[in-house]
Amino acid sequence: MKGRQIALDHLKGTQAAALLVDGRLQDLFIDTDQPRPGTIYRSIANRPMKGQGGMFVTTPDGPAFLRQIKGLSPGQPILVQVTGYAEPGKALPVTARILFKSRYAIVTPEAPGLNISRSIRDDEQRDALLAIAHQEMGGSAMGLILRSACAAAEVSEIEEDIRAMHDLAQAVLADAVGDEPETLTEGDGPHALAWRDWSDPADVSTQAGCFEHLNVLDQLENLTSSHVPLGSASMFIEPTRALVAVDVNTGGDTSPAAGLKANLAAARDLPRQLRLRGLGGQITLDLAPMVKKDRKTFESTLRGALKSDTVDTALAGWTPLGHFELQRKRDRIPLKDLLK
Repeated sequence: MKGRQIALDHLKGTQAAALLVDGRLQDLFIDTDQPRPGTIYRSIANRPMKGQGGMFVTTPDGPAFLRQIKGLSPGQPILVQVTGYAEPGKALPVTARILFKSRYAIVTPEAPGLNISRSIRDDEQRDALLAIAHQEMGGSAMGLILRSACAAAEVSEIEEDIRAMHDLAQAVLADAVGDEPETLTEGDGPHALAWRDWSDPADVSTQAGCFEHLNVLDQLENLTSSHVPLGSASMFIEPTRALVAVDVNTGGDTSPAAGLKANLAAARDLPRQLRLRGLGGQITLDLAPMVKKDRKTFESTLRGALKSDTVDTALAGWTPLGHFELQRKRDRIPLKDLLK
């Protein structure tokens, strides 16, 4: 099946959304029983944790860990937003930099100013969007970012989205003070996230069972295996407690360029594989043998593949043993845990 498809379905009674391009799974959201990223709490500060650069705060869903605590006193109420999922035995990761994010608009209470996505380059369109921003924000002290999806949107849709996010921000900030922890707004579920973040034109399927019809279930089954075919080459992606190990092999190709070809194929597919498998943290790549002069080509290919990735990933570089390391934000639960 050609083109982009978005499938909105359920897995084991849990809401899920899948993005496919030419029939190949590109992204996936599955709901969990953990607090959703984007959830905003009124929390209560506890004592600072010496040597850790932060403090625990109390939320209705248990303890959370907050960094950047300058000026924060124990017992003080503070608004925090969930930034990812808690690892087993650890506190929820949260931030005090609150964002109200939708398909077209992001309202930023702590960062004033009106901004347009850099991907919108047409000067006339930028001027028109800036005029809408001024009109709808009405001199508000809050900031606004208009997202790239605005480029293909109707003016009325953009205006409505800005108003909705601004009204929500005002309502949440009005509840910032209180003696007890409270959930002020929930994060978006998979179907809302699909509408919000997969904004490019696509055919949308909402019928029950569309995951099976679009071959999503078979592709999910393949993702539970550590083995990833790359033509004649392959890679194995294996999470451990400390890191995610990626082993790249040339397979039956014995040509002089086999190592480079295998490594470039791995670089192109690695962001997609990590995203779909929900893997983050430290990623260590044990690449196929290649000469040192080819390392820049590999890095350039990997960097290019990460440009379109939605998960923040830093290239840490080469180790003395010749491995390549990445540091990737943990903003998803491992797929294997979700499919148990």
